[in-house]
Amino acid sequence: MRYLTIALGKGRLADNTMKLFQEIGITCEEMKDKNSRKLIFVNEEKRLKFFLAKGPDVPTYVEYGAADIGVVGKDTILEENRRNYEVLDLAFGKCRMCVCGPESAGELLKHHEMIKVATKYPRIAKDYFYNVKHQTVDIIKLNGSIELAPIVGLSDVIVDIVETGSTLKENGLTVLEEICPLSARMIVNRVSMRMEYERINKIINDLKGKL
Repeated sequence: MRYLTIALGKGRLADNTMKLFQEIGITCEEMKDKNSRKLIFVNEEKRLKFFLAKGPDVPTYVEYGAADIGVVGKDTILEENRRNYEVLDLAFGKCRMCVCGPESAGELLKHHEMIKVATKYPRIAKDYFYNVKHQTVDIIKLNGSIELAPIVGLSDVIVDIVETGSTLKENGLTVLEEICPLSARMIVNRVSMRMEYERINKIINDLKGKL
């Protein structure tokens, strides 16, 4: 029996996923050692391999078959737009993708004016403004604190992930429009789904039972 390989987004996402896997009898002792420098962790008994990757890389590893299964945020799935099957909402890491800005910017959104949008998620922003709102926008890609952009006049609004909204509030910004709900999702390589259907489907169904 070949190994099934699972790619997990680093950090809280991986920790929460392993807690969930533990509930269905999938564990990996090697991963519990926080000082380990290993890159690949193995559960010999169940013929499973795990590795940690940066969130945006997980869909790429899965699409190209380096991982059979991946766990990553819905925001990453939408932004990376890779050819994988999204099979399960794991219901943790819940938040929202929103258009935010000062309240005064709400008028600009209503009148379909040409506006500047700063974001870490240019694909999601473009899809929303062009295909949902049919509004022409100038999208500015940023990597750091997106909230800064409207404050210093770089953009009119931002597209970003909102959990509690407290950072927005502290900086005089608010949620103007909600694009979509987000949470952790399980994705599967298309070929793996066909070749290892029984094993992968069992994991999916066992997880569904816990959710």
